[in-house]
Amino acid sequence: MTATQEVDSAWLVCGRCGKILYGKRFARSGRVCPECGRHAPLTAAQRLDSLLDPGSAQPLELVVSDTDPLDFSDTRPYVERLADARARTGLVEAVLCARGRIEGNPVVVAAMDFRFLGGSLGSAVGEAITGACEVALAERTPLLIVTASGGARMQEGVLSLMQMAKTSQALGQLDEAGLLTVSLITDPTFGGVAASFATSTDLIVAEPAARLGFAGPRVIEQTIKQTLPEGFQTAEFLLEHGIVDLIRPRAALRATLGRLLAIATRRPDGAHPEASRPDSMITDARQLPERSAWECVRAARKLDRPTTLDYAALLLEDFHELHGDRMSEDDPALVAGLGRFEGQPIVLIGTQKGHTADELARRTYGMPSPAGYRKAARVMRLAAKLGLPVVTLIDTAGAYPGIEAERRGQAVAIAENLKLMAGLPVPVVAVVTGEGGSGGALALAFADRVLMCENAVYSVISAEGCAAILWKDPAAAPAAAEALRVDARSLLSQGVIDGVIPEPDGGAGTDHVRAAAALRAALAESLAELVPLDQMNLVTRRRARFRAFGSDGSVLLDDAPHPTRTDNSERAR
Repeated sequence: MTATQEVDSAWLVCGRCGKILYGKRFARSGRVCPECGRHAPLTAAQRLDSLLDPGSAQPLELVVSDTDPLDFSDTRPYVERLADARARTGLVEAVLCARGRIEGNPVVVAAMDFRFLGGSLGSAVGEAITGACEVALAERTPLLIVTASGGARMQEGVLSLMQMAKTSQALGQLDEAGLLTVSLITDPTFGGVAASFATSTDLIVAEPAARLGFAGPRVIEQTIKQTLPEGFQTAEFLLEHGIVDLIRPRAALRATLGRLLAIATRRPDGAHPEASRPDSMITDARQLPERSAWECVRAARKLDRPTTLDYAALLLEDFHELHGDRMSEDDPALVAGLGRFEGQPIVLIGTQKGHTADELARRTYGMPSPAGYRKAARVMRLAAKLGLPVVTLIDTAGAYPGIEAERRGQAVAIAENLKLMAGLPVPVVAVVTGEGGSGGALALAFADRVLMCENAVYSVISAEGCAAILWKDPAAAPAAAEALRVDARSLLSQGVIDGVIPEPDGGAGTDHVRAAAALRAALAESLAELVPLDQMNLVTRRRARFRAFGSDGSVLLDDAPHPTRTDNSERAR
């Protein structure tokens, strides 16, 4: 809505659908059109009022100075434009900063106002954003930045460009301090703001249809003569392409932000009394019956087994799925998010297959692409920053083997996850809930505790793949499964896994609630042992655990026969 769209003092015209709206009803809806859902702009003051708990806002007294470093003048002197903007908006600059609370959670907020010279990033705005970061750092408080900007302020020349570096540096200090940072993207957010603090935060939340990008549509069309497709650079487009974590309508923003702040700051969620639990897990392989490995493979692949999202719904409170690798895409084969497990804030990461043919196809049968593993890595780094335990749920035949996955560095993405998880300074519990296929599974299973559901399997390769390569006959898959010893009993006896989670009679798919209760008990026991450990103990023990595999019963390499020069030549050929 703009002033030119007003019909009279009581009625307005929606800038998108053209419908006439009653002004008071429009204001009560948070300036969202009830006909088409368009989120009209809010002033910085309105934004603070809508987000902060009533009576909690305290303006930050940040000293910013006027600057006209270039003595700039276009059709009008810059100083006159500043004076006009101040007279029209009642603001000193294009941002308001305050401390306050959201759903009871302390926060420092910097809210931009597009009315003031297009919300452009000049020296005073950069100074105010940096000052808000420094207050958050000093008070150990999360930071929320609400963006609305056309980009850097041209009238201040290269000094406006320097504000991108200055604000990014300030956010980096909050990273080092382990403090949560959140961006709320509103329409529009472009240029130097988009390429600095708007997208440098831990979480990026957007209003519906909010536009975000480095180059705006006019710049793109004028520079390279490309016409943008409809919906390009909108929040919905960016969610699909891995840039935005969440899209929330204005009416849901305060509640969503409040829950995220509470989880990320490890705020207690009240008492969670111990309920009666089934036996947690089996740690002695002799207590498990001997079974056909091929029978286990077939059971692990049943489509009625609970998925990561099923378990999230049954085990977690306040679960918020986070999206995207912040590079190019959001891989639906991998789910990651924040939630509470029995009051304990945690990060949950897991592969997602689905129960129907359509969902299986859409989620590439639970086989992550490089973007999926990079999304997992991004969320694990967030867990490390905030000190949150990580739980991974694994049900995948392996990493996606397509041409595009190889082009985007599938092997590199897996390798990076392994190195990251080796040194992750928070507890990590991995559970193979169905199939654990090759390096694609291991990329989520480098953990302090590795558990398996009773009917799950874990292997270096699928039984069919092994049969095709070594037996030269895919029909030999049952024999390959037996030879590979992929079942939970065998893996527990080898020490590859630490415990086996019992399943209901007939398998986890027959009773999701009972399967989730068994998983809950195993996770609760594991986290109770791991959470009290300090970072050094966690990392040292985890590395020792994986260092030990294959280290016993080995022959010294110096004692092995040395191949002759002829052998090497033959091997090279």
